Amino acid sequence: MTTEPMNARPKATDAAEVTGLLLAAGGGRRLGGRPKALLEHRGRPLVEHAVAVLREAGCTRVHVVLGAAADTVRARASLPGCVLVDNPEWEQGMGSSLRAGLASLRDTGADAALVSLVDQPGIGAAATARVRDAYRSPSTLAAAAYDGVRGHPVLFGSAHWAGIEATAVGDRGARDYLRAHAAAVTLIECGEVAEAYDIDTAADLIHLE
Repeated sequence: MTTEPMNARPKATDAAEVTGLLLAAGGGRRLGGRPKALLEHRGRPLVEHAVAVLREAGCTRVHVVLGAAADTVRARASLPGCVLVDNPEWEQGMGSSLRAGLASLRDTGADAALVSLVDQPGIGAAATARVRDAYRSPSTLAAAAYDGVRGHPVLFGSAHWAGIEATAVGDRGARDYLRAHAAAVTLIECGEVAEAYDIDTAADLIHLE
């Protein structure tokens, strides 16, 4: 696993197609069954905020994986231009949403997927753009780090998608794949520009505005 200082890295080439992949299928079990995509943040559903972050970070194409209350999310959230991906297996955990999202990118011409989570509003465009700019080739693996600890967003070059899909199960997502390929993962320190908290419980709702 390597860490690159920001001033040492040239930006990703404009020709690279890095597609934003937002995982927004969670049912909010520990929030009393309130789907996370529909939690209100700054007057709008949280999913809208998360999509805006990916776009501001440079992702012109964004795929959004929906699960819990998918029809309601479609009706209430304004997500123009997004590819909405239904994950009927969302209750199996994040791994199923990651598999569905990566599958939706096949044959789109995308070179990499920049994966973010809907329940992390403290991670804004500054951190997200740093990870996007880490793209070098379809073999790139990169992730945001917070005080040296790997977190989200994570960038998966297309050469890794099949391997991730084969190992993404339960709530572990790509954790096992990243651990097995740790030497190839570039960590991008983002601790000074973002806060990597999750909205998981009622106590976490204090972070929403």
